[in-house]
Amino acid sequence: MPLLLRNRGAVLLLIFNIFLVFTGVGLVVPIMPTYMTELHVSGSLMGLLVASFSLTQLICSPLAGRLSDSLGRKRIIVAGMILFALSEWLFGAASTPLLMFVSRMLGGIGAALIMPAVMAYAADVTSVEERGQGMGFINAAITTGFIIGPGIGGFLAEYGIRVPFYSAAVAGAIAAVLTFLVLPESRTAEKLTSSTPVLVKKQSLITQLAHSYREPYFLSLIIVFVMSFGLSNYEQIFGLFVDHKFGFTPKDIAIIITFGSIAGAVVQVTIFGWILNRFGEKRVISFCLIIAGLFVLLTLFVNSYFLIITVTFIVFLSIDILRPAIGTQMSKMAHEQQGYVAGLNSAFTSLGNIAGPVIAGFLFDMNINYPYAAAAFVLILCFALSLQARRGRQAACEKA
Repeated sequence: MPLLLRNRGAVLLLIFNIFLVFTGVGLVVPIMPTYMTELHVSGSLMGLLVASFSLTQLICSPLAGRLSDSLGRKRIIVAGMILFALSEWLFGAASTPLLMFVSRMLGGIGAALIMPAVMAYAADVTSVEERGQGMGFINAAITTGFIIGPGIGGFLAEYGIRVPFYSAAVAGAIAAVLTFLVLPESRTAEKLTSSTPVLVKKQSLITQLAHSYREPYFLSLIIVFVMSFGLSNYEQIFGLFVDHKFGFTPKDIAIIITFGSIAGAVVQVTIFGWILNRFGEKRVISFCLIIAGLFVLLTLFVNSYFLIITVTFIVFLSIDILRPAIGTQMSKMAHEQQGYVAGLNSAFTSLGNIAGPVIAGFLFDMNINYPYAAAAFVLILCFALSLQARRGRQAACEKA
């Protein structure tokens, strides 16, 4: 029986946890305007509030990945879920900007603990052939959480502006208890006591990031950064772009983004595993990079509602295939350092999520078209790098 099927209960619990976390993140979207008014928070301070989550996640992700290698995936996932529940409760109870910052930073630590451990757990319980399918399920949970979160937040807010956060806190606490009671540890005692993770245990975050260029998966980490930079850039500016250029309403924007995201989630849970097994990670990554780059560039030239929907749909779909393809490729290179590599993956994602909105906002103030032109250029450049890396590997194989 395939490993993914033998471990169906464990994988489903992982999917539920990661879905819950990103649904909780999405809850913030429809409620933030009211919170800004209620707590007298400025837009610039709100931007820092969003960045604080990603910054904390960036700082903690590599350490969390190493801890999952040495202490076990289960303990780290449970700790992350507890911190997530605490952060949601604190955000709901917050009456000052300081408490909101503390809440988001706790949430960033929780996400840093959960993400690498969940990715590494999925790698532990799947075979090489099933790895793409497992990563596809996990990333579909992330995508779906982002889609559903704002809707749930808006619905629950009808019963009180703080109800969505308290609800997420209760759900997170229940998930932590279920994980503690039900989820088996995926790493054996021998692997937990092995010396492999210890080799990187004393390295600081700066040292790990600085030395990551030596690793065989460094190009994958660069692509992770570019992808998260481009996507956060695209999403951050998209609403302003179509509002200024085409006069789209919030409803129009929501329909376009939701349509593209749902399509990506459907692909991830249905045919993504087949796509990777049929074409291989390298080809899929290169293809998605060039398609994303070209269609981000096309956004500057389309001028109708239907074309905007079409172009945005393809951008989101390519990114939603690219993300798990990179995760799968790196997990195959990680061997016994699954948590460590997943932690670096999460760190480079956070770097992109921090840099993307900041640079996009700066470029947007200069010219409405500059953010997408820059994102397209970076994606196409990364495509060229991926082709060069493929040629290098092929040449090395021929010499061998």
